[in-house]
Amino acid sequence: MNQNLPDRSASDLVLIVDDVPDNLSVLHDALDEAGYEVLVATQGESALQSAQQALPDIVLLDAVMPGMDGFEVARRLKALPATAHIPIIFMTGLTETEHVVAAFQAGGVDYVTKPIRAQEVLARMTVHLQSARQARQARNALDAFGHATMAIHADDAVTRGRAVWQTPLARELMQRYFAVAAGQVPEAILGWLRQHLSPASDSPEARSFTVVQDNRQLVLTLQERTSDDDWMIVLREVSDAAIVAAVMSTFKLTLREAEVLYWVVKGKTNRDIGDILGSSPATVKKHLEHVFEKLGVETRNAAASLAMTKVRLLGTWN
Repeated sequence: MNQNLPDRSASDLVLIVDDVPDNLSVLHDALDEAGYEVLVATQGESALQSAQQALPDIVLLDAVMPGMDGFEVARRLKALPATAHIPIIFMTGLTETEHVVAAFQAGGVDYVTKPIRAQEVLARMTVHLQSARQARQARNALDAFGHATMAIHADDAVTRGRAVWQTPLARELMQRYFAVAAGQVPEAILGWLRQHLSPASDSPEARSFTVVQDNRQLVLTLQERTSDDDWMIVLREVSDAAIVAAVMSTFKLTLREAEVLYWVVKGKTNRDIGDILGSSPATVKKHLEHVFEKLGVETRNAAASLAMTKVRLLGTWN
C-alpha cells in the first residue's frame, strides 16, 4: 500500500485543480474546515499524477488553465480504469452553452461558476459524493456475486460507443477479450445492440452475444432497459475450469469427482475420461459411483441431465 496516501477512514479526499492561488486558498480552507482531506494541483499534468497516486473521492477542476486545460484532464481521467469512477465538478468562468456542454462531454458531473462560493461547492460535493459512494457499493456488490455488469446509453449504441459505467470485473473482462480502453465499447457489441433499437426478436438467442477466446467464452446478456434508457448488460465468462468449480460447489463433490462428471456430461466414456485425467477406467468408475450417490441418481444420463440443469441455472453452463 502507498504509505503517502492520506488516512481515508474518517473523511473523503478532495483534489482541487486550479492555477490561481487565491481560488486554491479559499477552497482549501473551506474544505479543511468541513473535515475533508485536501490535495491541490496547479497544472493539468500534476493533477493527473496526483489523481492516479491518491485516487481522490472527488475532483474540483478548473476548466481554463495554461498548458493542459481542464477538459483534457477530465477526458484523461475518464479514460483511465483507476480514475474513471471519480466524479468531477468543473469550476469555470465560462458560462456559454458550448462550454457547459464541453464540460459534461469531457466527463464532468456538475459545474460551478466563478467567482467560487465555497458553500455552494460544498453542497454540490455532498450530493455527488453520496451518489458515487452508493454506485461504488452497488457495483462492488455485483462483482462480489459474480455479476460483471455494465450500462450503455441507447444513443451511444449508435454514436459514441462508451459505457455509462462498468463494474471492475466487467472492465477487466472487456479489456481481456476486446483490448479496449476503459469505458470503450467495441463495434461488434454496438452492432449487436443496434439490432434492439427497433422491434426485433425477443428470443434468448437474440439477447445474448458470445465471444470465443481459446478455451474460454465471454457471454454478454442483455437485460431490461433502465429508467435512464440505458442498456444493462451482464457479462459472464464460461470455461472448463469455471464449470468444474460450479459442479464442485453445487453438488459438494471433490475436484476429481467434478472433473469426471464434467466429462460424463460431454459424452465421454470411462476409458476416454481415464485417458484425459490420467486414471484407469476402474478408478473413473469408482469416482462415478460416488457421484451417483451424492446426486441421488443411478445412471450416467440422469447424472448428466441433473448436472446440466442445476449448473445452467447458475449461468455457468451454456
